[in-house]
Amino acid sequence: MRPDDENSNYRLVRERLIDRLERGPAVEHRIRGELRAEQAADGYESELRGVALDLVLLGMGADGHTASLFPNDRALEERERRAVAVSRPDFERVTMTLPVLSASEAVAFLVVGQDKADAVRRAFAEAPSPATPASLVRSSGGTTYTFLDRGAASALEP
Repeated sequence: MRPDDENSNYRLVRERLIDRLERGPAVEHRIRGELRAEQAADGYESELRGVALDLVLLGMGADGHTASLFPNDRALEERERRAVAVSRPDFERVTMTLPVLSASEAVAFLVVGQDKADAVRRAFAEAPSPATPASLVRSSGGTTYTFLDRGAASALEP
């Protein structure tokens, strides 16, 4: 997918966040979504070699997926690569792996919507599980933040 495609996550983040900052990031590492997933993953793997991330900003789906790490997918087991292709019946994507996401100095989850309340509970109030990939991503050396709207937080204990 081209970076300016209406369904591009890159376009969404660029327009809604980065372009609104007074001073943008010093370096950007964009996944080349216009390439085949395997080719884009290999390129991203090379680009990320030696890179330490300061901040990882993640969302979460109603099924508990984050990035393109889906429930019980084999990509959750990857420990050597920094980026992998993920194939689903309806799409192909590229994702960073758990070790790369968790090595960030700060991990921040931004989750909005009542439809994600159960996944939020599983991710942040229960034991980590491959059935809820977001539960597996925590900053190993820094801080993990959660930003939830009222609906997304509604299944958590007060």
